[in-house]
Amino acid sequence: MDGEGKVINWIKVAHPWAIPASASPALIGFTYVFYLSQTGDIEGMNWNFGLLGILGAIIFHLAGNLISEYHDYVSGVDIKEKTGPERLIVQGLFKPKTVLYYGYVVLTIGVLLGIYLLVNTGLPMLAFGFIGIISSTLYHRFKYVALGDLVIFISYGMAIALGVAYVMTRHMIWSTLLVVAPTGLLVVAILHANNTRDMLQDKAAGIRTQAMRLGVEGSQVVYQTLLLLAYLLVAVAVLLGILAPLTFVTLLSFPLAMRNIKLMKRATLEDLGIIRFLDTDTAKLVLLFSLLLAVANIVATFL
Repeated sequence: MDGEGKVINWIKVAHPWAIPASASPALIGFTYVFYLSQTGDIEGMNWNFGLLGILGAIIFHLAGNLISEYHDYVSGVDIKEKTGPERLIVQGLFKPKTVLYYGYVVLTIGVLLGIYLLVNTGLPMLAFGFIGIISSTLYHRFKYVALGDLVIFISYGMAIALGVAYVMTRHMIWSTLLVVAPTGLLVVAILHANNTRDMLQDKAAGIRTQAMRLGVEGSQVVYQTLLLLAYLLVAVAVLLGILAPLTFVTLLSFPLAMRNIKLMKRATLEDLGIIRFLDTDTAKLVLLFSLLLAVANIVATFL
């Protein structure tokens, strides 16, 4: 297959556009630890391990993308008529098994990095590694029975940031969970937008996502709730003294959130194509929101 010989296709088949979903929670964990270290709440940071933790989250994510790409194809979920990002197996640019093997090679790299961090930190890394492997290799199974949103929130919305904070400090900093929860909800919204757009094709393929169970109107309510709740949780964290008031700068991303909500509200069962790029637009929101929060965590230490 000609596509397998082009470097760009090897990059595209891993869906790199989705990297904000894993890099953003990792970045939040990293900068929150920086904030705590500068305010004197914790000491003895290992910044190098933090950077490796961010890299590991991205590697596991890309592995999961590749493995899911294979299973979505063989399960009939990905078809030529499906909207959204390019699917290179469907286009005949990759053999299905090639993408699956590619995914497991990437996963092996992530596991080796995880073992290195395990040896140099502690046993809790086993739990984070287990979550990473499960979400990378079995996510498609959870997605097909309407549990994908939950798995994504646990692995991307909770485990990534907590894991990065752990490898940096060798302590479980539980307040990290509240700090990263807003980003986690927005990451779930990426998946929810994707599944809402694809509900007709998913039904034809015989799988059942959360969006299918809710229907279009229910999915619109959930999408809106996920986005608005993210901003509400920032306020809760500030009121509890966990985050600095400067983190309200995340409101600069609110117009983009409202634009996405309005677009979702325009979708109907007969015209789901109107939200064909809403998952990508939501990924942009995740990135902008998380960068603002991360910058606030850093700048707040100097004020």
